[in-house]
Amino acid sequence: MDGLAEYAISDGVASVTMDDGKVNALSLEMLGAVTGLFDRAEDDGAEAVVLSGREGVFSAGFDLKTEDEGWPPMLIAGASLAARMLSFPRPVIIACNGHAMAMGGFLLLSADYRVGASGDFNIGLNEVAIGLTMPWFGIEIARHRLTRPYFDRCAVTGVLLGPDEAKTAGFLDRVVAGPELAGSAREAAVALAQVKDPAHAQTKLRVREQVIAGVRDGIRRIEGDGREW
Repeated sequence: MDGLAEYAISDGVASVTMDDGKVNALSLEMLGAVTGLFDRAEDDGAEAVVLSGREGVFSAGFDLKTEDEGWPPMLIAGASLAARMLSFPRPVIIACNGHAMAMGGFLLLSADYRVGASGDFNIGLNEVAIGLTMPWFGIEIARHRLTRPYFDRCAVTGVLLGPDEAKTAGFLDRVVAGPELAGSAREAAVALAQVKDPAHAQTKLRVREQVIAGVRDGIRRIEGDGREW
């Protein structure tokens, strides 16, 4: 794999695979690479997009090692990618290879369909557990997709869940054995590629009008003074 993310398209389904060789930290570079590949998929006329990580980890969230030098821009890039996924004109499927935390969890909540690998993996929004206030854009995404009791619990306590409970909470739609993950995600993508366009795109924008507006408001808050997350 060259770079931080790889792209392929076959039979109308585009695949975007993140792999930084570690935990798929969402640095400015990684976020830029993934966003650019979503743009490429749309330009290529992809009928669906599958986003995945590397074995054992989808993404552990923002690259905290770079927060002192680029925290506000990284937050904005993450929120912008989430907004792009929430409003993408064709179905977005995530193959969650394992751990998915913080911004990795927000990406799960921004896709149309999520398949997760079973195993001893942590999925959730652990901001407060590591001493970070959850950003406004993340609160809106979580509110939109998580079940009501889990929204409050996950946001306020930073609890991490196993794949099966993550499915109950709303992070995942299906849990399969690891060897079945890629095939199951591809199967879902092929099925969802049949949904009618532009009805899919227009309905998605209507259903998600409030959360998309909330994410954009969160971006404006960050842009305001750089610390109003």
